[in-house]
Amino acid sequence: MASFPHQYKVATSGGPDGELPVDSNGLPTLATTAPPEFGGPAGYWSPETLLTGAVASCLILTFRALARARKLEWTNLEVDCSGEVDKTREGLKFTKFRLDAVLTVAGGADENQAREVLENAKKHCLVTASLTSETEMTAEVRKG
Repeated sequence: MASFPHQYKVATSGGPDGELPVDSNGLPTLATTAPPEFGGPAGYWSPETLLTGAVASCLILTFRALARARKLEWTNLEVDCSGEVDKTREGLKFTKFRLDAVLTVAGGADENQAREVLENAKKHCLVTASLTSETEMTAEVRKG
């Protein structure tokens, strides 16, 4: 692992209309626009969908690291995430993220341990820990 602090850089530019290309060195360019809820066209990633995707993928990546450390045998983690934007006293902001997780563990795995690792992943996810929004999670553990 690289020493801290870590830095992540992206660049974008745009005019009065059209998509905004988001670039980061060595990564594919993402075309983004405002979401349809804010008058943008359908079919594009938006800052709102990117952040919601970051919450979902961070949960899985954090779970991977914690499960590896605990030697938990698992085969799949499905995460559906919804982010809620609402009006607040400070203006529009994400007020809640809802995670619905379905974890499939190996037949001999301890389901209680699996649920504990999943809860710890929610707690230690870098993205949600950096946000002021509430994060709720429902979790189902299945044997596979």
